[in-house]
Amino acid sequence: MKKLCFVIPVLLFVVNVFCQIPVRRPVIPNNDQVSKTQTGARKDSLGFEHRNDAKDSISIYYRFLDSVRRYRIDSSINDFDKYFPLPSSWQALGNTGAAVFPLLFKPNLKPGWDAGFHAYDVYRFTVEETKYYKTNHPFSMLGYQLASGKEQMIKAMHTQNPRPNLNFGFDYRLISAPGFFVTQNTNHNNYRLYGNYQGKRKRYSSWLVFAGNTIRASENGGIAADSFLLDPDKKKRFSIPVNLGNAAAFEPNPFVTKINTGNTYRDVNLFIRQSYDIGKRDSVAINDSTTEYLFYPKLRLQHSFTYSTYKYTFRDITPDSLTYKKWYDITIDSPNVIVSASDEWKIMTNDFSLVQFPDTKNIAQYVSAGIALQTLEATLATGIIKDYNSWVHGAYKNLTRNKLWDITLNGQLYFTGFNSGDYSVYAGLDRFLNNKWGDVKLFFTNVNRTPSFIFDKRSSFSLGSNNNFKKENITSFGATSTNSLFQLGFVNTLLTNYSYFYNYHQSEQYSKPINILQIFGSKKFSIRNKWNWYAEAVVQQTDAASPIRLPLVYTRNRFSFEGKYFKNLNISTGLEIRYFTPYKANNYSPFNGQFVPQDTVTIKNTPDINAFLHFRIKGFTAYLRAENLNTASFKNGFGFINNNFAAPLYPTPGLMIRFGIQWWFVN
Repeated sequence: MKKLCFVIPVLLFVVNVFCQIPVRRPVIPNNDQVSKTQTGARKDSLGFEHRNDAKDSISIYYRFLDSVRRYRIDSSINDFDKYFPLPSSWQALGNTGAAVFPLLFKPNLKPGWDAGFHAYDVYRFTVEETKYYKTNHPFSMLGYQLASGKEQMIKAMHTQNPRPNLNFGFDYRLISAPGFFVTQNTNHNNYRLYGNYQGKRKRYSSWLVFAGNTIRASENGGIAADSFLLDPDKKKRFSIPVNLGNAAAFEPNPFVTKINTGNTYRDVNLFIRQSYDIGKRDSVAINDSTTEYLFYPKLRLQHSFTYSTYKYTFRDITPDSLTYKKWYDITIDSPNVIVSASDEWKIMTNDFSLVQFPDTKNIAQYVSAGIALQTLEATLATGIIKDYNSWVHGAYKNLTRNKLWDITLNGQLYFTGFNSGDYSVYAGLDRFLNNKWGDVKLFFTNVNRTPSFIFDKRSSFSLGSNNNFKKENITSFGATSTNSLFQLGFVNTLLTNYSYFYNYHQSEQYSKPINILQIFGSKKFSIRNKWNWYAEAVVQQTDAASPIRLPLVYTRNRFSFEGKYFKNLNISTGLEIRYFTPYKANNYSPFNGQFVPQDTVTIKNTPDINAFLHFRIKGFTAYLRAENLNTASFKNGFGFINNNFAAPLYPTPGLMIRFGIQWWFVN
């Protein structure tokens, strides 16, 4: 029955789509048409057709769901963040694919249900980030990356419009990184299928996304002691003892995906949206046989269906009794004990909305209102629970026809169910001043949310929760100015009833308000002779007594030589330096995948220094990087053993040589 409930909406979607596609019948030309073809002035005597350059050129752009802005493909090569899944302002626990955290504070602004596992979110494909393309030629991309330690990454995407009103495509990514230390291997698979269709008369539209993620990450709990890094007998890092999964014999192998000690997170998401517009019809005759239909909507009826499954699992088949007793107060009195925990969720949401367009010829101005019903089912160690949520939501959007003003207002309120009382409001104003001063953006948001379910004592991962937490409240506001010279802005965030874990497994709620101020700026400096300096800096300040730990200053600088040679060769080469000031970085709890504050160890890292060579020839891009040059040391002979730390007992790798290619294809 459950499978049937899942399949029926998919079948309805397919039937609706293909019912809307018109059947093409052969066109029998009349005498006038034949005469025009045979006697046209552009027809050569030998029967050759003149080349249509506009037809052969590619035009491609994409949009996001609920957005009217068009985005072009970014072919720049000066920023490696465009090719790597982990942004520079995030920190991984030593290995690509490992748990990550932001160096710049980012609050959880999502009301409603939340499982609470976010240490691997940066690697996931989501419905919200799906790009819906529009292209006149099939477009594909293939990418491959190889790095030290047998690390590999494969990327692939394809999109095409078989008809002007129909687009479909897919994204795929594989990350495999055995790591340099014991029990550090990661293996992630991400896939996403998507499509959108608009009826010939432009009344009916539909969108489909099917996305899934499998996150596999071994957890070693960090190395046993920092002193092992300088031991001349431990230059092979997998000979250093670790806190969890300390296997007697270990060799990195990219083909081993089994997780004996670590986390496996899986999620599958199906999203279907259908809409029907009521409004004013129009048409334009392109030629004698072709008519372009136009439609100006006044009212839109919209239904969105989402079905998602999530499974979070931790498993350790060879648990260390001392570590589990110290960190989690778990007593292991037998060598055959397996430590495991699992939470599994099934969530179905139906959302009905009405969208009204006040200005007939400006689809970027609208008012929407809707109601949603969500069912929740969880399989936990304590049994099966079932619950629901219902909420109302509304929005106002106005991107003026002259593109100078962009106003956004939206909000939602959970009025019954599991997360009753949660709400969010957002207001944004974007004003384009002129080409010199650029854009000025202002925003304000306030969110009232139930603490994530991992703080609920019913969760299999909640070993020390009391289940009496109040709702968290987050208020954030800020401004950004972006122009051709610089970007400058600030964000101020106020949190109340902040929920967190301490001592690895015990949960707490900080009742006092926490204020976090962030001031940021970036600028490109043209030095001389094609040398450029890209500078980014962030200053962030919070109350030292709060459980939130942040570096005071974060900065990233790229010094690159950039030029174009031999007509099609684009080069960017130089140095990239990232640095953040010393701070008491959070500990990491492998069992529940949470970062927990500590007050005993201060992380004092040297700047991360990377040398890079990036180049592009038409649709082909390649990059060669030597990362972590700052780890060079002459202690006990030359080597790259002066490791930085991501967190206490979690060293980052030494020298990393990374090579990758990316190729765009136009069929």
